[in-house]
Order: sequence, then structure tokens, then C-alpha cells
Amino acid sequence: MKLIFFFLLSLNLSLFAQQDAWIYLNDKPMSSFYLANPLEMLSQKTLNKRLSKGILLDIKDVPVHLPYIASVEQSPGIQVMAQSKWLNALHVRGNLAQIQALSNLDFVDSIEFANKSLNARSISSEAQSSVSIIKNLELANSNFNYGNASNQIQMLQGHLLHQENFTGEGMTIAVMDNGFQGVNTAGGFQRLWSENLIGDIYNYVQRNTQIFVEGTHGTRVLSNMAGFSQNQFIGTAPDAQYLLYVTESNTYENPLEESLWVEAAERADSIGVDIINTSLGYFTFDNPNYNHSYADFDGQTTFMARGTNVASSRGILCVAAAGNSGNTTTPFVATPGDALGSFTIGAVTSNGNYASFSSFGPTTDGRIKPDVVTQGFLAAVINQQNLVTTASGTSFSAPILSGLMACLWQALPSLSAIQLQNLVRSNASLSLNPTQQMGYGIPNFYQAYQNGLNLSFSNEVNQSITVFPNPFHNLLKLHSRNIFNEENIEFILYNSLGKKVYHQKINPNQWYDFNALSSGLYFYHIKGINFFEQGKVIKN
Repeated sequence: MKLIFFFLLSLNLSLFAQQDAWIYLNDKPMSSFYLANPLEMLSQKTLNKRLSKGILLDIKDVPVHLPYIASVEQSPGIQVMAQSKWLNALHVRGNLAQIQALSNLDFVDSIEFANKSLNARSISSEAQSSVSIIKNLELANSNFNYGNASNQIQMLQGHLLHQENFTGEGMTIAVMDNGFQGVNTAGGFQRLWSENLIGDIYNYVQRNTQIFVEGTHGTRVLSNMAGFSQNQFIGTAPDAQYLLYVTESNTYENPLEESLWVEAAERADSIGVDIINTSLGYFTFDNPNYNHSYADFDGQTTFMARGTNVASSRGILCVAAAGNSGNTTTPFVATPGDALGSFTIGAVTSNGNYASFSSFGPTTDGRIKPDVVTQGFLAAVINQQNLVTTASGTSFSAPILSGLMACLWQALPSLSAIQLQNLVRSNASLSLNPTQQMGYGIPNFYQAYQNGLNLSFSNEVNQSITVFPNPFHNLLKLHSRNIFNEENIEFILYNSLGKKVYHQKINPNQWYDFNALSSGLYFYHIKGINFFEQGKVIKN
């Protein structure tokens, strides 16, 4: 009798316990208006960037319909915690019955509970072991004295970009983190204010602009890019503009943080962001029923991964830290590092060896992660007390990389985010033999810059090599004007996600069958003893 009573009590408690869920909406009634009046939803800077990159506006850019939000908010017991126009969804909280009742609203398409066992089709719960969140752990020239930050930037040849006066000027980087305590007072960040390099701030956790009150992880992360203390410390992109957003709570771990990240990314996109740095990752939560499994890390299952993929489709470079669980029993790259649209960064030591804590792949769909690695063990940072100190974690590898990506993009502005990623992978230490722990290796940014200057991604007439026909069906041929005196030229194909799908030494002026490749956009590298060329080709 006691057992039955206990069962009934447990069942009753579960029915009334607060749950988190995403409510997906079935339309956007105002889409025609917004698409005809894009400045009502996006800045001119964003529209200009989209135009320059050939990215069309679509319904994902249209805001969530406000009357729908109001109707959900008025539903008994329901709190709307976050919203996403990209995914046309609301993150809600309420008990099971209250959330299920939302399905009666005619504009609700579907409901997805954070507790997967409550969904119609539950995802496998394998590998739900605990993994720590990543958070734990005006210039005449640019010949900086980097001080303690020298090694982490010179390892990547980033100082040579700075010497060419590519210091991130004109680029915008959004930083998603847990807070930026001291950034408004510490001397190492004062150049951000004197040069008007803070573009926007918001605390999504507290729903206010108080981002400097608590949270020091974001401070140290930001320092790797924006810190400036001559002779002591210089960040990798000291002249970039920064958007600072708190999306990570210091008091709880909940899928809401993923939703807040997506909401912040949408705001950053509307302002005209180029790069988003995310030194956060999610695997487990306070409520173990909400935990992700390894099966979820296929690049398109978690809410945050899906948001990242939309951000990438808007032309945004999404840089994510791989994670710090490489030496645990669950060493997987956490979300959003698994996302199809993420450029994921692992960690190495000061001498370029793999850092044992750095999370690695493959993702569940077989992709190599991380993409590249930078120093993350004993990386130099500036803390909230304005002390130059050290910290370890892929949290610091990611911003070191993000800053230099901004510098490289400043130098090569015609490239798309995907082309930029491919360029960096192909100019990294393990570009021809990537590993699951270090991806394509340690990038050489100056080499990438030099090669990038000589590249044409449009198959222009001045290319030495023509890959044709383009588009092609199955057969592809390389044709040259005089350069093919050598044989066994390396031909490498990457798909639109940056995954290498073909790498062979081939002979010129012969047909090759690519019937096994799926239709889509591919980026190619052609390497010989005395030349390197790169471009894109479409398979119909």
C-alpha cells in the first residue's frame, strides 16, 4: 500500500513540477510587411553586409508575431522566458498540463519539452554523464609589445597581421558569456571606451543592461581579443567593435541559457555582427532529465546548434570553444561546438602540444572537431582586477582565434565566412592530416593572408587553373594555361560545412568522375610544387 501511495505521489508531483519547453509557431502573419520594409527588422549595416555577400532576406529574419507571444503569456501558469525569430519559437515554463494545453492554440505547430522523455519521440539517453561546462575552468603602426600575450599570438603568426595594420578595425564581434565584471573600470579595457568600441550591451539573464556587476569569465574571454595594456598585454583584435551579451547564468544550468544565446545572436545579427565568440558549452543541467546525450551532438539537434546554423546562414562566423572534458570518460565536444555552422576551437599548450583537457570529436555524424587549435593552457588574460594573469581552457583558445579571424577578414573582406574558415583550415599545421584531437592543427594566419591575396573564389579569368564545367553533373576536369608541366597535383574538395570529402593526387587535363558526391556547393584547393589555387564549384 505504501508503494502504491509513493507511486501516486511521485506521479502527482511530476504533473505539477515546472517544466521547460519550446513552443514552435506555425506562421508569421506580418512577414510580407517586414520583408517589404527590412529596416523595420534589420539595421542598414546588416542589409549592406547581406547584399555584399549575396545573402537574401527570408522569413527567418521576420520577428515572432507579437499577438502570438501575448496569447501564450496570457495562458494560465505559463511564463515566456525567451523567444527566437529564427526558429519561430518561444521558450516557456509551466507545469506539464499547462504547457500541453498550449497545443490548443491554433498558431502552435508543435511542443518540444526539454525533458525528452515527455516528447512523442524520445532521443536516446546514452552517454548522459556529467561534463563540466566550459565556463569553469588610434595607431600609427601596429608593432605592439605584447608582453605576456606574446606566445599565444606569435604561435599563430598573428603579430604579422598586426604589422600589416590588420587589427580588426571595422569588424564587429559579439561575445556571449556570463558577465563582464571590471570591463567598465579596469585599465586594460579602457581603450574600448576611449575609442568607442563597445557597440551594444545587454544582460539576457536579468533582462537589463547590468553586465558589469557579476561574472568574470566573460571579462577574461574579452581580454584575449580586446585587452590593451602596452608592454604587458595586447589582445588579438584591439581595434574591433564589441557587442557584450550575458546569456549564461551564474546561478543555474538550464536549457533556457541556450535559448537566451539564440535570442542574443539574433540581436547581434540585426546590428550587423561579423563574428560571434562563444566560450560556453552545454551538456548537462541542474535537472538531469534535461541533459543532452552524445546522440544529440549531430550538429542540428540541440536548440543552440540549430540557432548557430541559422546564424551561419546569415553570413556570421560562429566561433565556439570545444570544451574542457577531453580527459574525462565523456570527452565529446559539447553544443554549440557540434553545430554544423560552428568553427570549433580546441586547446594546445604554449609549445603547441595537445592540451589534455581539450574536448574532441568526432560529432555523432562523423565530422572532425575541433576545426583548429590555439593556446588554451596557461593562456594570458586580463582579469577584473586589471591583473595580467593566466587561465586554462578552450574558453580562451576561442577568443584568441576569434580576434585573428576578425583581422584576417578585415584583410580579405570579399570572402564569405565559410571561405574564411576553409582558408584558415588549409593553412594550418595538420591541414592534410587532421586528427580528432587537434583538427586541422595550429593556423598560420599570415600564410593564410598571403595565400588569400592570390585566391579567386569566383573562378575569374585570371586564374591559372580552370575547373570545369561549373556547375557540373558527375564529370569534372582541371584545365591549365601552361602551369601543368608537373604531374600528381593535389586536388582537395571540402563541402559547404568545411568537411574534406575528396583528396587525391590527380593528373591534369583528364576527366574525373564525382558521381559519389551529393549535389551542392564545394570549395576546392589545388596544390602543386610552385602554386596554390582555391575556388568553388557547384555539383547539380
